[in-house]
Amino acid sequence: MAESVYKVIEIVGSSPESWEKAASAAVERAAKSLRDLRIAEVVEQDLHIENGKVSAFRVRLKISFKYEDAA
Repeated sequence: MAESVYKVIEIVGSSPESWEKAASAAVERAAKSLRDLRIAEVVEQDLHIENGKVSAFRVRLKISFKYEDAA
Protein backbone atom coordinates (compact mmCIF):
# COMPACT_ATOMS: atom_id res chain seq x y z
CA MET A 1 0.00 0.00 0.00
CA ALA A 2 1.35 3.43 -0.96
CA GLU A 3 1.76 6.20 1.60
CA SER A 4 -0.90 8.89 1.70
CA VAL A 5 -0.75 12.56 2.64
CA TYR A 6 -3.73 14.63 3.74
CA LYS A 7 -4.28 18.35 4.13
CA VAL A 8 -6.43 19.63 7.01
CA ILE A 9 -8.23 22.97 6.80
CA GLU A 10 -10.82 24.73 8.96
CA ILE A 11 -14.12 25.90 7.59
CA VAL A 12 -17.26 27.38 9.15
CA GLY A 13 -20.82 26.56 8.15
CA SER A 14 -23.98 28.27 9.30
CA SER A 15 -27.69 27.54 9.23
CA PRO A 16 -30.78 29.20 10.68
CA GLU A 17 -32.12 25.73 11.57
CA SER A 18 -29.51 23.52 13.32
CA TRP A 19 -25.87 22.66 13.91
CA GLU A 20 -26.33 19.53 11.80
CA LYS A 21 -27.50 21.57 8.82
CA ALA A 22 -24.65 24.04 9.37
CA ALA A 23 -22.13 21.18 9.25
CA SER A 24 -23.78 19.67 6.18
CA ALA A 25 -23.77 23.02 4.39
CA ALA A 26 -20.04 23.44 5.10
CA VAL A 27 -19.15 19.97 3.84
CA GLU A 28 -21.33 20.25 0.73
CA ARG A 29 -19.81 23.62 -0.17
CA ALA A 30 -16.26 22.37 0.41
CA ALA A 31 -16.97 19.37 -1.82
CA LYS A 32 -17.64 21.75 -4.74
CA SER A 33 -14.02 22.95 -4.79
CA LEU A 34 -12.09 20.16 -3.04
CA ARG A 35 -11.86 16.53 -4.09
CA ASP A 36 -11.50 13.36 -2.07
CA LEU A 37 -12.78 14.75 1.24
CA ARG A 38 -12.10 12.24 4.01
CA ILE A 39 -12.91 13.31 7.56
CA ALA A 40 -14.69 16.26 9.15
CA GLU A 41 -14.32 16.97 12.85
CA VAL A 42 -16.51 19.46 14.70
CA VAL A 43 -14.15 21.61 16.76
CA GLU A 44 -16.53 24.37 17.84
CA GLN A 45 -20.21 25.22 17.85
CA ASP A 46 -21.69 28.63 18.53
CA LEU A 47 -24.86 30.63 18.06
CA HIS A 48 -25.51 33.99 16.50
CA ILE A 49 -28.07 35.91 18.57
CA GLU A 50 -30.21 38.83 17.44
CA ASN A 51 -32.78 40.57 19.63
CA GLY A 52 -32.48 37.86 22.28
CA LYS A 53 -33.20 35.02 19.84
CA VAL A 54 -31.00 32.52 18.02
CA SER A 55 -30.66 33.62 14.41
CA ALA A 56 -28.00 31.15 13.24
CA PHE A 57 -26.21 27.99 14.29
CA ARG A 58 -22.52 27.95 13.39
CA VAL A 59 -20.11 25.03 13.27
CA ARG A 60 -16.33 25.20 12.86
CA LEU A 61 -15.00 22.04 11.20
CA LYS A 62 -11.57 20.63 10.56
CA ILE A 63 -11.89 18.84 7.24
CA SER A 64 -9.27 16.71 5.53
CA PHE A 65 -8.70 15.82 1.91
CA LYS A 66 -6.11 13.68 0.19
CA TYR A 67 -3.27 15.24 -1.77
CA GLU A 68 -3.20 13.92 -5.32
CA ASP A 69 -0.10 12.70 -7.10
CA ALA A 70 1.32 15.17 -9.60
CA ALA A 71 1.83 12.41 -12.18
